[in-house]
Amino acid sequence: MRITMTDWIHQVLDGYIKEGDCCIDATMGKGGDTYYLCSKTGIDGKVYAFDVQEDALRQTKEKLDKHEMNAKLILDGHEHMKKYVKESEVSCIKFNLGYLPGGDHHLATKTNTTIEAIQAGFELLKTGGIMSICIYSGGDSGFEERDGVLEYLSQLDDRKYFIARQDFPNKRNNPPMPVFIIKL
Repeated sequence: MRITMTDWIHQVLDGYIKEGDCCIDATMGKGGDTYYLCSKTGIDGKVYAFDVQEDALRQTKEKLDKHEMNAKLILDGHEHMKKYVKESEVSCIKFNLGYLPGGDHHLATKTNTTIEAIQAGFELLKTGGIMSICIYSGGDSGFEERDGVLEYLSQLDDRKYFIARQDFPNKRNNPPMPVFIIKL
């Protein structure tokens, strides 16, 4: 049996998302997480998905159309999520940092806009809601964003946020690092 990083993160998130919830995919990419969130929230739920690349929206729309699912796909940076999401009871916000797999590696998430997006997400996240940040580092994306995001998170009030980060010591080549934040 093989457990992927995506499988692991979804297992954690499964306990926080229910049918009818509102969720945000802050980095839609190829639509895998948008699809996952739609499958969890069901027909009565709302899913907002953000990306700055038209190709990401196209691929995600194709995936959702194939499965007859619906989400609000937004061509804009995740740091602007409050312009589009009016709900203040978001159950889950999901980030995958880095670049679109198979896409232009120069179009990657950046420290400053990611931290802006995390801050905006905290305002939208309901008490007891979860934010998942999968940090990809090394290679093209380097370590600047990882270090900046972790430094920012280390300064948050532990009476307002429970933060858990996971490392995988037997994985090579700077494996992704999932970080889970529960708003208290």
